[in-house]
Amino acid sequence: MSNQQPRYLEKPPDWTEHERPIIPGSPPAIEHPTPKRYLYFIIGTFIALTASLSNGFITANLPQLQGEYGLTPSEGAWLPAAYVMANVSSNIILFKTRQQYGLRLFTEVALLGFIAVMVMHLFVHNYHMAVFIRYVSGFVAAPLSSLGMYYIMQAFSQPNRLKGLYIGFGFNQLGIPLAWIISPYLVSVNNWGDLYTFELGLAICCYAMVVALKLPRGLKIAVFEKGDLMTFALLAPGFACLCIVLSQGPILWWFDSNWLAYMLMIGFSLVVLGLFFEHQRRNPLLMVRWLGTAPMLRFMFGALCLRFLLSEQGFAAVNFLKTVGMGPDQFVGLYTVIFIGIFSGVIFSALTFSKERVFWHLLGATLLILIASRLDAYLTSDVRPQNFFYSQFLIAFANGLFIGPLLLAGMLNALKQGSSHVITFIVLFSATQNFGGLIGTSFYNTYQKHHTQIYQVDINQTMKSTDPNVLYRVSQYKAIYNSQTTDPQQVQIQASKMLGQISAREAQVRAYNDVINLNSVIAIFLFVWTITNMTWHKFYASRKQDQMSGS
Repeated sequence: MSNQQPRYLEKPPDWTEHERPIIPGSPPAIEHPTPKRYLYFIIGTFIALTASLSNGFITANLPQLQGEYGLTPSEGAWLPAAYVMANVSSNIILFKTRQQYGLRLFTEVALLGFIAVMVMHLFVHNYHMAVFIRYVSGFVAAPLSSLGMYYIMQAFSQPNRLKGLYIGFGFNQLGIPLAWIISPYLVSVNNWGDLYTFELGLAICCYAMVVALKLPRGLKIAVFEKGDLMTFALLAPGFACLCIVLSQGPILWWFDSNWLAYMLMIGFSLVVLGLFFEHQRRNPLLMVRWLGTAPMLRFMFGALCLRFLLSEQGFAAVNFLKTVGMGPDQFVGLYTVIFIGIFSGVIFSALTFSKERVFWHLLGATLLILIASRLDAYLTSDVRPQNFFYSQFLIAFANGLFIGPLLLAGMLNALKQGSSHVITFIVLFSATQNFGGLIGTSFYNTYQKHHTQIYQVDINQTMKSTDPNVLYRVSQYKAIYNSQTTDPQQVQIQASKMLGQISAREAQVRAYNDVINLNSVIAIFLFVWTITNMTWHKFYASRKQDQMSGS
């Protein structure tokens, strides 16, 4: 943004210095009566949960949705990918939209659009409409996340308002475990309309709450330029192409589908062109030069690595349990523990809030992930959801612990540069969290499949038909099928098939162990890197202070 005074679209209210918004587009810090503060907190919590529940429902019910629509795994992967595509792209224009039109108006329009699309989906029930719904819900989730945070912040007094920021963003993490908890009671194989009706009801409730209790009016300034549309036209499809590659690569396999290479080249080229275009603008939407500074590069690296490590929870633990035969009903207890873990991490982070403790929170989150990975390092096919309770609680606690401090550290750095840098940070924060999770899931999925093949070959080579243990297993399986058929040849075929299935399962179990062990190695690396970074930061700060006192 330029250094010129902003052009106000409406006369600013007569705020005190403490009430004035830090940046245009944010609501003022007004002290409300206690009953009204409680209402703000309740509404903010509901909106924050709703913002992530839609994505959670797809994550929790993806196998069932594939069966409902008769989809291949590749087709099914488009459902969560469409959500991420829209979510990461919408943040490019969200900040300026709320500066010029207000967050409240943008959210109300987005919610009305989402409600209209959901109503259509109840009548037009097919795969393409489902993908479109996921895209729209991803677009709506971005303003809803910000809206939930701002409502929760209104519930806190001025000295504790940053605690509301911690809680608001932390509660956005609760939607996915909550979706796993309630899905078995909500989703029916014969009536998927219940799920879509429930989502529609959530959207209507959010709209009613937003209209009934509005946020305090903020500043509205003229910020949009024609060049912003060009930036969006380059970066949005570029990010979308990268999301497609990351979601489809492990399924179609990276080197077996030529179109993935073209998609990767197009996506990378569009992102580079978009950043180059921004670099040349007089009043850029994104501060590209600032993104290349050492502090921001360290922030990007740390934020990506933390989200990368946390992706192990959604990939390894859940898919491992599916491999050993666990269904949605058996995940309710595990995700209840995860829900409590995230909630506890958020509350602990808010209660121990301090600008000086930001790095310690991030270091603690990394240490908890490391401990959890070591707890899960020796999985067997006898492991059940309750065996994951301790480790997954620690990872969930780390998830709730790190998000607030990470956001605050980056936001303070952005505000030091000026309010014009905030939109750059918001896009960067959203990109690191979305792409960090996608990259982690994609990498571990690829790693697990590759190691499964290696272990499968190794197991098949060691299973000799004359081995007494193999003969004993086959005889056990024959006994199972002898009661079902009198054909000896069929009994032998079915027994051999069962032996092959069990060997394939054991190969996958070993591969999941490798995934968890690798995650712990990366956690050790990030832990050491964080300590080194903290030490250097303190040394540099004290040296700078000594120089100032000496002069």
